[in-house]
Amino acid sequence: MVHDSSDNPDDRARKSPRPGATDAPPERLAAPDVDPAAAGGDDEDDALLPDILEESGAVGEGPLATGHEAIERAVRLAPTSPGVYRMLNANADVLYVGKAKNVKKRLSSYARQSAPLPARILRMIAATVTVEIVSTNTETEALLLEANLIKQLRPRFNVQLRDDKSFPYILITGDHWAPQILKHRGAQTRPGRYFGPFASAGAVNRTITALQRAFLIRSCTDSFFESRTRPCLLYQIRRCAGPCTREIDFGGYSTLVREASDFLSGKSHAVKQELAGEMEKAASELEFERAALYRDRLAALSAIQSQQGINPRTVEEADVFAIHQEGGFSCVEVFFFRTGQNWGNRAYFPRAEKSFTPEEVLGSLLAQFYDDKPPPRNILLSHEIEECELLANALSIKAGHKVEITAPKRGEKKELVTHALTNAREALGRKLADTATQSRLLEAMAATLNLPHAPKRIEVYDNSHIQGTNAVGAMIVAGPDGFVKNQYRKFNIKSEGLTPGDDYAMMREVLERRFKRLINPPEDGAARENDKAKDDDFPQWPDLVIIDGGRGQLNAVREIFANLGLTQVSLMSVAKGPDRDAGRETLFMPEREAIKLEPRDPVLYFIQRLRDEAHRFVIGSHRKLRKKDIREAGLQEIPGIGPSRKRALLHHFGTLKEIERASIADLGKVPGVSAESARRIFEYFHPQPG
Repeated sequence: MVHDSSDNPDDRARKSPRPGATDAPPERLAAPDVDPAAAGGDDEDDALLPDILEESGAVGEGPLATGHEAIERAVRLAPTSPGVYRMLNANADVLYVGKAKNVKKRLSSYARQSAPLPARILRMIAATVTVEIVSTNTETEALLLEANLIKQLRPRFNVQLRDDKSFPYILITGDHWAPQILKHRGAQTRPGRYFGPFASAGAVNRTITALQRAFLIRSCTDSFFESRTRPCLLYQIRRCAGPCTREIDFGGYSTLVREASDFLSGKSHAVKQELAGEMEKAASELEFERAALYRDRLAALSAIQSQQGINPRTVEEADVFAIHQEGGFSCVEVFFFRTGQNWGNRAYFPRAEKSFTPEEVLGSLLAQFYDDKPPPRNILLSHEIEECELLANALSIKAGHKVEITAPKRGEKKELVTHALTNAREALGRKLADTATQSRLLEAMAATLNLPHAPKRIEVYDNSHIQGTNAVGAMIVAGPDGFVKNQYRKFNIKSEGLTPGDDYAMMREVLERRFKRLINPPEDGAARENDKAKDDDFPQWPDLVIIDGGRGQLNAVREIFANLGLTQVSLMSVAKGPDRDAGRETLFMPEREAIKLEPRDPVLYFIQRLRDEAHRFVIGSHRKLRKKDIREAGLQEIPGIGPSRKRALLHHFGTLKEIERASIADLGKVPGVSAESARRIFEYFHPQPG
């Protein structure tokens, strides 16, 4: 979908009802504005398979009569108008959120004790102690409110779309005479044109790289742009037209921007025809270098379209949803088509009971999916859903244009749905295979380490610093579905008086902060909103804690656990082998001899993966902290350089690295920087030996 910054959807804050958030949630994977040259492929799908909610004949949660009584009380006060109702248990946790055209009539269907209901509904009724009702003006409003509440409250008996990742867009800025092209996430408040959504950051980065080759649009920041005195490397390798040093005039650059916007808007054929005409014209005038430039630009455009796989001929703008169920799990594959081009696909594994049909899962998921995303003009489904017309009307009101929802039976649209269904089947098969492999590894680990049972939650801790500066600790989490990245945590070391490099003291602070929050959870809801844990079935308490280190680190952590009164958590440390060789590690556990596994043992390889992931995460967190520290304090360490001159230097050069590279003469050109200050700055970055 293409729109400018005035078309932004509302960014709604999501609540998480889970207690026990740890001290410092990890930074978001991408900032609102991301330079594609510096961004990595961070958007690979890490969705976890949820635990199956078994449907049994036993009611289990309380007397069924008590639940009927609570619902009957609500029926007496319920309105006959449209609205949304919430069923709550004794702890005030929301069990179910539903909507109805006539709330009184819908609740009455739950209150009839003789009505034959599925075991899932009976368990929900038995657990209900109160019902809350919100009236709405129309059934459409009720549908939108229901989707919003399900995403916020994550009720146990609803289908839940576990969607905690935003979609990336391509932004061509509109607040500078030489527009910039970049990857964008978050609120679309910056002026410019937004193209998307794309399914992954990798797809965006590849497209931007090809667009730079095709249209030579700059990707640098405005501050870097303003500080240039000569073209950068991107100009030399023909990925930028060099507007910063006027290698191209305003009119010529505006033409390039227009062509790029037209291509992303679906006018790719017209743009390619125009470039082909210019290439032939240059060749006829014997300007072969210019003709070669147009040839390379055409090749870059062809590369973009070839990477996109299937490109529909008759579908301009659509999202395609296909669902496949197997083994009690559901996978929904979503393909995004915009401007006649395939902009990627993503697999979702919604949390739903086995008794839900594909139509029920798909219908509930759609409203949640577009709760915080702009819907396209067409939505193609693999299964026909109930209330299709109501959902289409609701999304049309939300989007400001007509939205059609169909389950095509023939033609190209049917081919797109069939292709998506094949991908859903394959994605679920891969996920089931990965989950089975992971379960076998956890069972083997339990047998090897003599654990009471296969661990459902493993926490691995590590810390990083340089001579005690910018010290940071980190925790990564793994479970039956692999790494649970939305529960990773980093801990900025806060204790004063720590001896620089005292790893034991740093680990003590990290563990105390982590487990004190679990032992004494906060009473208010403030910490709950910071908790990234989305799945109520995943435990908050670890079954196994792994520390990077030897017997000394293990004993130090044992002392910490003893002081906290922790006895139910298994503990292990991993010491590196001689010369830090992988495969020769030693495992230490309390009251046991050291454990040495064979280098090819799958359990050892799994433990290495856990340790290496913790190391990767903590090193990345430390580097971010160190870069921030350098940016904020690096210049102020130079005598005579205060905040004003620091701002002037950064405004002129853009980055600290460019200031470091600058000569004394270039530094002296900065307003407010005297010749003596320029000399001191230069000598700070280029100290003379002796």
